[in-house]
Amino acid sequence: MNITDEKVTELPGFKLHVVETSKYKTNTLVWKMKAPLTKENVTRRALLPQVLQSSSAKYPTTTVLRSYLDELYGATLFVDLAKKGEYHIMSFSLEIANEKFLSDPAPLLKKGFELLAEIITNPNIEEKGFNSETVEKEKRTLKQRIQSVFDDKMRYSNVRLLEEMCKGEPYALQVNGEAEDVDAITPENLYEYYQKAFLEDEMDLYVIGDVKAEEVKQYVSQLLKFEKRSPMRNEAVEVRKKEQVLEVKENQDVKQGKLNMGYRTNIVYGDPDYFTLQVFNGIFGGFSHSKLFINVREKASLAYYAASRLESHKGLMMVMSGIDLKNYDQALRIINEQMEAMKKGDFTDEELEQTKAVIQNQILETIDTARGLIEILYHNVVALTDIPLQTWIDEMQKTSKEEIVAVAKKIELDTIYFLTGKEAAK
Repeated sequence: MNITDEKVTELPGFKLHVVETSKYKTNTLVWKMKAPLTKENVTRRALLPQVLQSSSAKYPTTTVLRSYLDELYGATLFVDLAKKGEYHIMSFSLEIANEKFLSDPAPLLKKGFELLAEIITNPNIEEKGFNSETVEKEKRTLKQRIQSVFDDKMRYSNVRLLEEMCKGEPYALQVNGEAEDVDAITPENLYEYYQKAFLEDEMDLYVIGDVKAEEVKQYVSQLLKFEKRSPMRNEAVEVRKKEQVLEVKENQDVKQGKLNMGYRTNIVYGDPDYFTLQVFNGIFGGFSHSKLFINVREKASLAYYAASRLESHKGLMMVMSGIDLKNYDQALRIINEQMEAMKKGDFTDEELEQTKAVIQNQILETIDTARGLIEILYHNVVALTDIPLQTWIDEMQKTSKEEIVAVAKKIELDTIYFLTGKEAAK
């Protein structure tokens, strides 16, 4: 059976996605909730999954909950946050042993669904809000998480690039919210937001493993009951075209400069030339054989690292490089030269074929894990499309040099951000 044969069932309030496969030794359950990114909700939304995974009504402390996970043959539970386009996505993941490989006949899969349902639908409540001790503990942790971005200059410079580039657009918001908004969160208003999210979010449950779709549907139908809803969609975001490329320099006490460049690709997941864009990025800066790596880092020895990556649902490409403070102009010139080379078709058939092979290997490596497979399948939910994985691979492999040049010509430099040191100003 094709590993990505996905059976999708519409249930009240959410969609169930099941992939029946014997490829993995564990069963993976991932509950995803998607809502538009907003300044009003982003920080509460960053805190909410952390509070839910800390305890529940049945398992009122983290110690008790983790002890129960150990009883389930070391099942793992964790949460995650992501930005995809103008959406904020919460994920609750539970990985549990497949009972077929155990001598104990305990119905582990059923227990897994019961625990996931407990975590998301039966929280640890006191009076009219979440348990206050849990909320305060997680607020402290969230502040540390937000601060950690400032301390990691590579991540910080990318956040700052997006803040400048997407000013006025929801995408400028940080995935973990804003530090100054954390204190205003109370157990009561967080619980109110929890109720609102479970009424309005677009919700999807992925189940991957050696399971039977019909059996999964029975468990899920009994345990998870929600109101039908029309999920909230983002209104089209107006992107104001800049008269000229925005250049931002920020001084901090750093020894290594961070030169980050943001481009508008004008292509998003689901567009016909999205697969060509993937190949373009691979030749330009996505891999260790790419133009940025070879010409900026290896040949010119200008950068400690130089790479590019795509934001598939927002239509952005970011170039990230770490350079000596004095090398700003030269690094900028060589990066611009690599983009011009792509627009002129100045790359070999060998580079093209090597890039296609690396992308295909990367996709196959990603689906080697159940969570990786879910991330690939979830692109379709975010983009309101239905592109099978095989189509993705086939279309990418068919990409021609002429198509890559046409895609390159659509890409426009929008913002340059340079985190530089005080020494450079002397």
